[in-house]
Amino acid sequence: MSTGSLIGIIGLGYVGLPLSLRFAQCGSQVLGLDIDSAKVDKLNAGQTYILHIPEEEINAAVSKGQFRATTDFSQARECTALIICVPTPLAAGNEPDLSYVLNTGRAIAPHLQKGQLVVLESTTYPGTTDTELREVLEAGSGLVAGVDFHLAFSPEREDPGNPLSDVSRIPKVIGGLTPACQKKAMEVYGKAIQTLVPVDSCRIAEAVKLTENIFRAVNIAMVNELKVVYDKMGIDIWEVIAAAKTKPFGFMPFYPGPGLGGHCIPIDPFYLTWKARQYGQETRFIELAGEVNTAMPAYVIQRCREALESQRKELKGSRVLLLGIAYKPNVDDDRESPAYVLWEMLESEAATVAYHDPHVPVIRPSREHGHFAGRENLPLDAETVAGFDLVLLATNHQAVDYPLIAENARLIVDTRNAFGSLLKGQPHYFKA
Repeated sequence: MSTGSLIGIIGLGYVGLPLSLRFAQCGSQVLGLDIDSAKVDKLNAGQTYILHIPEEEINAAVSKGQFRATTDFSQARECTALIICVPTPLAAGNEPDLSYVLNTGRAIAPHLQKGQLVVLESTTYPGTTDTELREVLEAGSGLVAGVDFHLAFSPEREDPGNPLSDVSRIPKVIGGLTPACQKKAMEVYGKAIQTLVPVDSCRIAEAVKLTENIFRAVNIAMVNELKVVYDKMGIDIWEVIAAAKTKPFGFMPFYPGPGLGGHCIPIDPFYLTWKARQYGQETRFIELAGEVNTAMPAYVIQRCREALESQRKELKGSRVLLLGIAYKPNVDDDRESPAYVLWEMLESEAATVAYHDPHVPVIRPSREHGHFAGRENLPLDAETVAGFDLVLLATNHQAVDYPLIAENARLIVDTRNAFGSLLKGQPHYFKA
């Protein structure tokens, strides 16, 4: 593999792997770096571990010598650019956890070379790149950012499971520590991304990503709140949204659900909330949205109670089939999934819970819900569905046989309107 223009991408997950393949498809040489040796071995064998990323793409990049993966971070010295795509979760008290970002910085710092570019793509609060990350890079390398090496921030904009989410076509926001840093980042990303959007600083680029996700979190909270209000009035929120979105201006549809999931929307707003407090500012709107969205699982469980009571049953002792574990349709990503919160709440009420998710055959270990690890997907057939007191739909995958469930379930509580066209008005069907 030539090292003349080697792109190093650190963190080979839902952001880093698609970006790696995009650079490889454009003719760049790509070195993937990850601390997970199992991922590295699979990639080097041309195998995938992410549902929506075909093995054919990985195989093509590996076989052509455009991509290889390693756990050896000393190889970062060979790269002209290093792009960091690692998690930024929340710690206790909804405080930012930058350990993955900073540990990555410490891992590559001893190997930084003059003229290299380092870009952070992980979502974070304004100031992370030009303060915390910059400090660990400079301390570990003896080099100066903006003088000896380039430093920039460019937020990821991945939307797993969305067929329109093409890395090459999604405009790329780029903010550099200095004009020269920005220019270098533009040159690198210009090899793979069609549209680049330069902004004046790393902090502006960091704020762009937070603003995008806060926008979604707040609007989802609004429709979640309206869902509860309209239900009391006998009004179906889904029909309201369907009609409202016919307006060609001034309205954008957002949809309710059982709570927020994924690595972005439930987490990112609190990065700004935490940082704002350091400036003596309150983020009441963001925090209120968080309260509304966090309350949704409890509302769903109440609807389960009401559904069971309609058949003179209780949650205690009931058998519940949880339909969908991934946080959104048609992906295998279960990070921060509200399905796990629902599961915990059901079990706390002494219900017996099993799950079906065609994309999550076995629940993997996680930071948030590790006690579910190892539980296996339950195959669906008419007899199995009929054996549960309640089917609770949390995620509406396309690969689920909804007519089979509709015909055989005793009770259905639907948080995504997946059965609306099949069961509208049926006494055993409840929306939540």
